[in-house]
This record gives sequence, structure tokens and C-alpha cells, in this order.
Amino acid sequence: MGKPGRPPIRGLLAPSLTPLMAAGVLLAVSGSPGVAQIDELFRKLMHGDAAASGNGPQVPPDSVPWSGQSGASGDPLMTSQAILQAAARFGPCVAQTWPEVARRGVSRQSFAQATEHLEPDLRIMDLLDAQPEFTKSVWDYLDLLVNDERLQAGREVLARYDRTFAAAERAFGVDRFVVAAIWGIESNYGSASGDRPVIRSTATLACIGRRQAYFHEEFLSALEILHHGDIRPEHFKGSWAGAFGPTQFMPTAFKRYAVDFDGDGRRDVVDSIPDVIASTANNLHLDGWMPGQAWGYEIVLPQGFDFRLADRTRQLAAADWERLGVRRADAKPFPRPTERASLLLPAGARGPAFLVLNNFRVIMRYNPAEAYALAIGHLADRLRGEGPIVQPWPREERALTAQELFELQQRLSTRGFNLGDPDGRVGAKTRAAIRDFQIQAGLIPDGYASAAVLDRLRGP
Repeated sequence: MGKPGRPPIRGLLAPSLTPLMAAGVLLAVSGSPGVAQIDELFRKLMHGDAAASGNGPQVPPDSVPWSGQSGASGDPLMTSQAILQAAARFGPCVAQTWPEVARRGVSRQSFAQATEHLEPDLRIMDLLDAQPEFTKSVWDYLDLLVNDERLQAGREVLARYDRTFAAAERAFGVDRFVVAAIWGIESNYGSASGDRPVIRSTATLACIGRRQAYFHEEFLSALEILHHGDIRPEHFKGSWAGAFGPTQFMPTAFKRYAVDFDGDGRRDVVDSIPDVIASTANNLHLDGWMPGQAWGYEIVLPQGFDFRLADRTRQLAAADWERLGVRRADAKPFPRPTERASLLLPAGARGPAFLVLNNFRVIMRYNPAEAYALAIGHLADRLRGEGPIVQPWPREERALTAQELFELQQRLSTRGFNLGDPDGRVGAKTRAAIRDFQIQAGLIPDGYASAAVLDRLRGP
């Protein structure tokens, strides 16, 4: 829950695949999935489902060395030569942080114990700059993360810690099912939280590569956490980006949101389940969670619907959506006619449609990806006892590769549509440009980056 751009609040686990393969779990939707659960996908792909659930062979973080290759971003700090030069200066780089750390109240002894034998983990450079080569559809993503095994585990967790969830709900006003869903998707209920030392990961990223300014603060915050004794040093492990614990806090997010809910004097989001649950709820609370409000509703759109309204920046009251012919897929009425919602079409006009509310946007502050927020909301609903998504996904559709998405963006730019610099990822500007092109071409303006849109762009 700290957000390196965010590697969201969560980081990637030790992958056993090449960077190109690893990037295959990125989505053809805005943002990227929570990095901690990307690691779970790595483990699934490499070792099967047993490994992903924590029951199979695990891949030690140091078993895969740095490739020695320059990063795919083209950033001058990510060339192999620049990485090697920065690695040679790693010791002095870490030592130079002492004056700043001292001003934060960290003792010299604590600093020395944490850093005196520290060496960089250069494998992280491959993960930091992995080149997206292929993408995953939103329905495949949801199939993987919202499944029977995870539902069963989530129900067991909710039953086992019922009193703690109830107390956290009273204290922070956040739905227990959403907190449980974050726990499940971030780390598969703690079985895949990461095993890289947080100090080593954040120190590496603070001194080497293209994100040094961001990770400098994460490294200093990690040193503060160790000094204050909230997390036991031997348990202070997590993703390559430094996210740790069952719900994957980044060090800076830990400082903002972590709470001591079991009253032992430590904010331990690794080994104390009360602290994990309450700290995660506090994160959502402080980010603007509205008690009693849903994250959103699956809906059915009427014939002849104006798909130009499929824009998350355009919010209408539920009653206004109803006047446009929008109905809930379960045929229930909208409980609060005045609550404002925007229309989300994660698979375009041919897939399920959702009205998403303020709490959906709060989940996206936890991780800025629509597919992630949808997975959290849907898993929470299923844990609450609601049914699966009603409308079918267009499973015959092929997700565009990152290279194809980059080409799509380039072709839109060439035709004069403003979407910023092409980057192979679909965000709000790209969707708006696609909608404008679809209107111009006489297509349904749903803003979906489909193979059909790319084929039309390739034409005259």
C-alpha cells in the first residue's frame, strides 16, 4: 500500500521466468494488476497451481541472476553499463544515506545492522524494466484470481477472524469482504507475500536504475520501520519492489496507514492478523471509502445505448442512468438513486457492463488498474454470497499484444488523435482517442482496444 507509481502498493515476487515471459501477465486494460499477485501468476506458469497456492516448490529469489541486458525502456540509467557502474557504487550510495536516516531518529547501530553486509540484487533490474510482450484479457485475469479455491480460502479466513473483521468494520467503516478480497488477491491469503529482503530490494532500487528518486524514500522508510521494531528483521521480506505482508504495504504506505490493532505496541502487518486487517481497512478509510456504499453494480444496457457515455470521467446519478434505460443485471433496484456512478466496459460493448461508484475509485487508489479494482469488487461480492458475473465475456476475442497496442496508439496519433506518447498500455486518453476514431469510422464507440479496431486503423 504505498505506491511506486505505484508498483502499486504491492510488488512483484521472485519470478522464475524471463522478463518477456513475466510481462505476459500484464493486461490489455488500463494500468497493471497488483504486482504481488503477478508473482503468483509467475509461480502458476512455472510450477503449476500448487506452487501458486504455496504448496508446491518455491523459487528462491537469488536463483535467477540478472540477465546482464540493458532495460527495455531505453532509459540511460537502465543500460547494462550504467547498471554495472551504479552497482560498483552501491556501498557508498547506501552509506551516504546515513545523515538523512539519522535525522529521522534511526540509531547508528540500527543503520549498521541493516546495511553493513548489504549487496545489490541486480535481478531486480530485469523486473523493473521488463518489456511487455503479450497481454492477458480481463476475463482470463478474473478467472485466475476469482476462483473456487480462493473463494473457499476467503470464506475460511472470514470465519476464522470474524471478530477481528467486525471490530475493524466498526473502527474504520470499511466492508470486511473488500478487505478479505484484497488479502486474497494480493497474496493468496498470505501464501505468496514475497521472500526478498525489503531492505535489500529498496536499497537496490534507491541506488541503481531509473526509479532511484522514488525508491530513495522507500529505502529510508524501510530503515525507520526496522529501527522502530514494528517488523521482525527476519520477517521483513516481500516483493522485488519492497511491498511486504499479506496485503502488500510499501514502506511509505506502512508509515501512513499501519495501525496497532492488537495492542502489543507494534504495527506488525506481517505476523499480526489484527494489524493486517485493520491497517488495510484504515488505508481504504483514509483514501475516502464511503461506508455502506457498494463498489459498483453489473448492469444491462438498453438497445440503442449511446456508448459515448462509457467514460469513467463522466459521472451521472443512478437515477439518471436509470432514465437512460440502464438496469441492474440482477433486476434489483439501485439502492440510492442519488449516488453518482460512471460506466465501465472492460471488454467493450460485447462484454459485461458495470456502473462503478466512489468505492471503486478508492480501490483504484490502492492499485490504479481497472481490472484489479474489478477483481477486488467481484471477489468481495462472491465472498458476500452474491453470484458470478451474469453477462458473458467475448472469449473468442484475442487480447492485443503490447506491440500491437503500441502500434494502435501510433496509428491513432498519426491520424491526429491526441493520446500522448504511445506506451503500449491503454489508459483514459487512449480509450478516448479510440472512441473518437470509432465515431469517425462508424463503429460502436465503446473505446475498447480490439483487434477489429487495429485492423480498421491499418486500412486506408
